[in-house]
Amino acid sequence: MSFQIQQKYYPLIILALGAAFFFPFLGNVHLFDWDEINFAESAREMLLTGNYSKVQIDYKPFWEKPPLFFWMQVVSMKIWGVNEFAARFPNAVIGCATLLVIYYIGKNIRNANFGLIWTLIYLGSFTPHLYFKSGIIDPTFNLFIFLGIYFSFKAQFNSRQIFLSGLFIGLAVLTKGPVGGLIWGLTVVCYWGFIKKFSKLFTFKQLLIFAITCIAVASLWFAQELVTNGFWFFEEFIRYQIRLFSTPDAGHGQPFYYHFVVVLLGCFPISVFAIPALASRQEYFGTWMKVTFWVVMILFSVVTTKIVHYSSMAYFPVSYLAANTLYNWLAHKKNWNKWVKFGLIFIGFVLSLALVAVPLIGMNTAAITPYIKDQFAVRNFNAVVAWSGFEVFIGIAYFIVLLVLVFMNKATIQRKWLFITGLSLSTALCLLIYGATVVPKIERFTQGAAIDFYQSKQGQNVYVGVIGFKSYAHLFYFQKKPNSAPASTANMTQEEFGNWLLNGKVDKPVFFVTRIDRYDEFKEHPNLEYIKEENGFVFLKRKN
Repeated sequence: MSFQIQQKYYPLIILALGAAFFFPFLGNVHLFDWDEINFAESAREMLLTGNYSKVQIDYKPFWEKPPLFFWMQVVSMKIWGVNEFAARFPNAVIGCATLLVIYYIGKNIRNANFGLIWTLIYLGSFTPHLYFKSGIIDPTFNLFIFLGIYFSFKAQFNSRQIFLSGLFIGLAVLTKGPVGGLIWGLTVVCYWGFIKKFSKLFTFKQLLIFAITCIAVASLWFAQELVTNGFWFFEEFIRYQIRLFSTPDAGHGQPFYYHFVVVLLGCFPISVFAIPALASRQEYFGTWMKVTFWVVMILFSVVTTKIVHYSSMAYFPVSYLAANTLYNWLAHKKNWNKWVKFGLIFIGFVLSLALVAVPLIGMNTAAITPYIKDQFAVRNFNAVVAWSGFEVFIGIAYFIVLLVLVFMNKATIQRKWLFITGLSLSTALCLLIYGATVVPKIERFTQGAAIDFYQSKQGQNVYVGVIGFKSYAHLFYFQKKPNSAPASTANMTQEEFGNWLLNGKVDKPVFFVTRIDRYDEFKEHPNLEYIKEENGFVFLKRKN
């Protein structure tokens, strides 16, 4: 590939690949609770209220996240409407931008071929690829942090680059909060201490420029929020961040090694190629990437709340180190490692088996449910989902292609390029087809019945709420309007408003959704009457 196509066309090819793999089927499946719906709902409420400075959920202050990503979703919803495609569109754009960014950085550090390798393997890795087809904040957040770290690296040779570092870290803080600055700060301090042995890294002037730029960008919203709403917002925001670091939020407590397993499996195949690079000496930017990797992995292993996407910033260093391995192999500086071959086959088999197992389980729910102890999950499998049988062969075909590529003769440069492009594009194609055919069926099992109910109530003069479990789906899919409740409820917290819906003097019909495993808590409630149960969800109505 590299020797048949002129390098001047690389950016166009990369952009075309991003568009071909990231944009199709974005709106093919409902948003998933919690994060996707949470963020889309905040954007929808901004759009309806016209208040773009205030982040809200259920039209009440939401202090967990700053607004930059929601602003991006608002722009998208103004173009495409309030729907799933619009909620995910910003990340697809960020996906194309990320591919171009890493190509140009790779070209600057090494050459165009290195940049192309890095881009291809990033496109063709499981979780890095899938995140650009989601509606969560992290792909945008991670790109800003990566650029902040890259321009800090560049600032060692050109002091003016520190301004760009401050700019992008400020944008990261404006996207997800202080953790963006924390990751950058820990990376710089660790590099300064462990690599530079506390010798001079940046001048005082550079640090001052960085701090002023970062604070100025972040203050575009934080300062305005402080002036408008006072310190209470920051108190709640800080409490939330502390709780996230110190207690397992919403049941997301996992063992210390959790993120290492997530990255090893989720970043396949780049995780396999990155391991040799992690264990060997790297050139200048490679050392920055190794430090970044360990900072992210250790930081989020220490944090008590562990969620899959928390370690997603590691995708950049992992992909860079993997590209280094492949580039050196391509240049005959590294031999084909038998452990790399074993890792590709073993982890590839595990993931392919999972791809095959999901539709097999879906097609044979009656045989599976006797072995499931979770009552809610058992009832989920009552959903009527049409399977063609073809879905099973996606994982099988992927593993066959993987085996062919692994065992093919790679004695020539052309064969090595064929291996790299074939592995990357086959992975991307597998994920595209799987996302279009299998993921919508999975969603029917997990939340389809509830979302159908919320959508059935759209436009009706009623209240819709959830009890016994946390969800944002009723807000987005019921399309709750602002000022739809009496003014006396305006200052209630979400918990108080939920209690008012259940026990207060309401002015219109109220419908509730709960889960079958939580239904016993409300079964005898004097204000509730049973409507129906469907696929694990119980639908209730207030009697008066």
